Amino acid sequence: MTPNWIYQLLSMPAIQLLARILLTITFWLSGLAKLFDFPATIAEMTVNGLPAPALFAALTIAVQLIGSALVIWGGSFVWLGAGALGVFTAATIPVSHAFWRAEGAEAITKMHVAVEHLSVIGGLIIVAILHAVVLQLRRK
Repeated sequence: MTPNWIYQLLSMPAIQLLARILLTITFWLSGLAKLFDFPATIAEMTVNGLPAPALFAALTIAVQLIGSALVIWGGSFVWLGAGALGVFTAATIPVSHAFWRAEGAEAITKMHVAVEHLSVIGGLIIVAILHAVVLQLRRK
């Protein structure tokens, strides 16, 4: 059973907001960095072999910033932001972190990043589930 003080702490809106900010920090920091150095972002898309690198750069920035904002805001579209970030994160594994195509230390590093991405996807699913449950409880 959860101690009452832990329940009280986890029920605080400020703690919930902090959790959503921390969950999305990697996305909005990356999105801002890509936005402020768009030529480098285009170069990154080119290195990863993506067609229309400028379009993919713009879409990446949009997904990272808008998805993060939707999760942090905590409104009715948390599911959409978390889903967009989750799909984006899953798509980066075969594009940027394909450990099965690398060798040696590079393969190990890419595998660790891919597994970390899976953990982040799990966290995004959890935030969407919890938010949906909270919204459902508020309706009752």
